[in-house]
Amino acid sequence: MNGRGSQVVGALGGVLGGGGFIALAIALATPTVEKWEGTRTDPYRDPVGIWTVCTGETRVAMRRYTTAQCRAILQGALAGDYAPAVLKAVPALRDRPQQFAASISLAYNIGPAAFARSSVARHFNAGDWRGGCEAFLMWNRAGGRVVTGLDRRRHDERTLCLTGL
Repeated sequence: MNGRGSQVVGALGGVLGGGGFIALAIALATPTVEKWEGTRTDPYRDPVGIWTVCTGETRVAMRRYTTAQCRAILQGALAGDYAPAVLKAVPALRDRPQQFAASISLAYNIGPAAFARSSVARHFNAGDWRGGCEAFLMWNRAGGRVVTGLDRRRHDERTLCLTGL
């Protein structure tokens, strides 16, 4: 891990009260989520008219943020909302930081409930780690059609997921 990743893990570990495995997964997931969600420091209306800021955030004050503030907001959401939901669905991810990070990114995009019902979670819970990583590629559709951006994101998540297997 580079120096920046170590700093993030250290900072998140303090916030999470010793949850170093969560901090590591968040540090690994953050660049993927930021890359595919995008970050905008000024509030804007999303395609369906909902006020949004930073990396898809709708639950904070709609004002200008710095890039660092947006990253902190994202990491707080990943650690507080998404990581616990992913671990509830697949407890064994606790010992698999890359697979955990990829799963957090997927859950951020499709929602924790959809992740819990996903073929990814089913494969992981059956101990089929490689099959779970390959199942990320199934989540590349919107409205029944393959979406290029989703397909590329899923390939990135799968690459992260396969790391270390």
